[in-house]
Amino acid sequence: MATATSIVRSPAALLFAKVTVSDHNPTPTIQISRFPSKRSCFTALLSSLHHDNNNDDNNNNNNNVISHPKPLSSSQLFNSISNGSRLRVAYQGVRGAYSEAAAEKAYPNCEAVPCDQFDSAFQAVEKWLVDRAVLPIENSLGGSIHRNYDLLLRHSLHIVGEVKLAVQHCLVANHGVQLEDLSRVLSHPQALAQCENTLTKIGLSREAVDDTALAAKHVALHKLKDTGAVASSSAAKIYGLNILAQNIQDDCDNVTRFLILAREPIIPGIQNPFKTSIVFSLEEGPGVLFKALAVFALRQINLTKIESRPLRNQPLRAADDNNGSKYFDYLFYVDFEASMAEERAQNALRHLKEFATFLRVLGSYPVDTTMM
Repeated sequence: MATATSIVRSPAALLFAKVTVSDHNPTPTIQISRFPSKRSCFTALLSSLHHDNNNDDNNNNNNNVISHPKPLSSSQLFNSISNGSRLRVAYQGVRGAYSEAAAEKAYPNCEAVPCDQFDSAFQAVEKWLVDRAVLPIENSLGGSIHRNYDLLLRHSLHIVGEVKLAVQHCLVANHGVQLEDLSRVLSHPQALAQCENTLTKIGLSREAVDDTALAAKHVALHKLKDTGAVASSSAAKIYGLNILAQNIQDDCDNVTRFLILAREPIIPGIQNPFKTSIVFSLEEGPGVLFKALAVFALRQINLTKIESRPLRNQPLRAADDNNGSKYFDYLFYVDFEASMAEERAQNALRHLKEFATFLRVLGSYPVDTTMM
């Protein structure tokens, strides 16, 4: 079972602690092919760091000193949005995807960079190809995006914010195609599920693809006459498609929550509402999960999300009985409404560490109180 290697001494220690997971395999190197080359910028950055390090070497006579960027404060994070800085922000999908809209809501002046897979977006931030990634984590109708929960643990990025985006699906097709001409529709599995009742009434067969905007692009590129797509109005405009029906989701309250990820965490504040995301594991036993959740209830800390995922590489463990039974080991992802700058949050995690076998703070960040 994995163990935490750091000792909690302060909110900064909790937020920036390095945790080793002994049963976790390193991420294999994957070639990212969709990004334009930024070798010159990356080389300049490395040269700048090397130059700074040489100065440090002269002053400190230490050839191993490396200058790392300091964590941003929450005020610095928002200043980077308002001062006109053009950040490169990765998202999964192609132009017209809802994730692109979420990235532009988070950073209105950003350069949104499409990635073919969620993992590619994580790697793009780690490799300094982009500054941030904006990725979906849950939807009010479809539930959690389990892939991204797993990737949060596999990678070393930090959650620095969240974005809530109202999703309004459209049925789109090529110009000249009428509703009665359609026999099938393409889209992301979650989008198809969110429009299930409407699509059933129309009588369309459904085919899943990687994302909504890619479905629209495919219909337009191949000039399909019997196939439509469930996508955004933005995707219809980008790919020259006609909107046959708007707001076809089964529930009008269709909201997707996105996480903003960065290489460095922000320093949490207490001026605005903050949320903190953690992941932990527990020994099996009666009442252990109750004890874990009680550390928050005892301090009047509200939990807004709890998600369990099987522990990778150790999914089953033999029970301490004579029946030869086995049970799952789980990781628990929890979001709670408190900043790590608050003493009650620090005390709650100190308490949790007394019996958790593994604990990692994924980020403490401002709550998105807007809706788009």
